[in-house]
Amino acid sequence: MTRALEFGRKGPEKGTSLVVLLHGYGADGNDLLGLADPLAPHLPGTVFVAPDAPDPCSGNPFGRQWFPIPWLDGSSEAEAAAAMAEAQADLAAFVQARMAAEGVGEAQTALIGFSQGTMMALHLAPRWPQPFAAVVGFSGRLLRPETLAAEVVSRPPILLAHGDQDDVVPFDDMNRAGRALQEAGFDVYGHVMKGTGHGIAPDGLGAALSFLRERLPG
Repeated sequence: MTRALEFGRKGPEKGTSLVVLLHGYGADGNDLLGLADPLAPHLPGTVFVAPDAPDPCSGNPFGRQWFPIPWLDGSSEAEAAAAMAEAQADLAAFVQARMAAEGVGEAQTALIGFSQGTMMALHLAPRWPQPFAAVVGFSGRLLRPETLAAEVVSRPPILLAHGDQDDVVPFDDMNRAGRALQEAGFDVYGHVMKGTGHGIAPDGLGAALSFLRERLPG
């Protein structure tokens, strides 16, 4: 049985599109729900939801994690893999439930992730039965790239944005993810946030907005 995820919501009572915001390690849904404020005026009719990851964060008692990170918290690779699989099932159930509640389908739904949230989005979306309208990944990486070609089911358009000064998730992880996704048949777009560390710069958010406006119903 999957676990119900707590979440925040911003937007109209009845929307025409849905954006799911996936936070990073040690944060929570509120950390990314604030992105709705600059995005919403340019995406009328869009509902934004931001779930909390299912587990308390080993490295931050006030935050949440989608799965443990062995080199940070001392967990084993097996524990991390098992936790990720469980969190993927939780997230899939959440996305399905929110699409049903908001009355939208995949063609009206986008995923935005940051850091570990990007890892979740880039794993979930290719294995989803129907392609989402868009996936935006900030400052993350593609997990298990060697399994992608065999497991891909759908191919949404993907924008990857990364700071070239990131000392948490190295910048080259964007290039590695982009290459693997392109080799698996995805349309992948990249944006370099110059001078930016592990975060979301205004130019990166602007690139994400343009990407979403072209792909979500107005």
